[in-house]
Amino acid sequence: KTIFSNGYGIANIITKTKLTPATNFNIASITKQFTAAGILYLQEKGFLDINRPISQYFPDMNKHVSEKVTLKHLLTHSSGIIDHYDFVKVEKGKHGYARQVYDAIKDKDSLYFTPGSSLRYSNTAYCLAGLIIEKISGKTYNAFMHQTFFSPLKMKHSTVWNENEKIYKAATGYDRDSATGQFIKSQAEEHVFFSTEGDGAIYTSVNDYVKWLNSLQQASILNKEDISLARSIQNKIPRHNGMGYGYGWFVNNRQQPAYIYHSGGNGGFRTYSFSIPALDYLVVIFANRSDINIENIVMQINQILFPKLPALVPIEQLTS
Repeated sequence: KTIFSNGYGIANIITKTKLTPATNFNIASITKQFTAAGILYLQEKGFLDINRPISQYFPDMNKHVSEKVTLKHLLTHSSGIIDHYDFVKVEKGKHGYARQVYDAIKDKDSLYFTPGSSLRYSNTAYCLAGLIIEKISGKTYNAFMHQTFFSPLKMKHSTVWNENEKIYKAATGYDRDSATGQFIKSQAEEHVFFSTEGDGAIYTSVNDYVKWLNSLQQASILNKEDISLARSIQNKIPRHNGMGYGYGWFVNNRQQPAYIYHSGGNGGFRTYSFSIPALDYLVVIFANRSDINIENIVMQINQILFPKLPALVPIEQLTS
């Protein structure tokens, strides 16, 4: 049950609308746990196998890459696939979606490393995973998320951003100008990759996100075995013993009970989810300003409730 929930500050500088636990934020890379869950759901239904090469989903992709990389590699940041940022071509005034990401890298014949041999955090990989969800389900990523997760869990106002989607009680994201100290709007209109599905386009509120975590705790949609796999180490992080990446989660099992966490940053949004599944413990913070370190706030909350819990290893250190 929720023991504390509150909102601080305003959702929009112009309207002065107050932030509440019902305000919707772009949760950025926390989206990845939904994408991973979607892939596992399709596997449970017998529609795919995460150990198969992605060449079966992308027949026109360079075979040197697609026949070596599996869907599991995509989900665990062990694919070695080239980042798309320098290659995407988007018309002026338009947004880059997952399809443009694929078009940008499908002919590339090189990898950062042999798939499965290392870890390199990859938004590109999760964009491809989102496209595979669309190919297998026959639905848009947005429609699939609504049908599979949002609607059954009564996450009534959660959705996936696109140019035509109306976001309920949406917060506006802001950066702070280092010279003037003023807040500057920083979201879809200012960032071409704000909209790529799979790696970070979901809007949800703290209230709705808690429903999502409860569904994992209760295995109400995915089965217990897959939830356990998603929240356990599938790819070890070099130089950090006892730490790794599952399917959409960073995992620390240096001590028991293990804990899982993930951050997100997109435009002016910062988000963080920390959980100790064995204790039914969750701290989640969403912010609509990029100049605040919410990871430190999560650490402070943990120290109050679990004084003996080791300090978090900052995610920046795990992905660098």
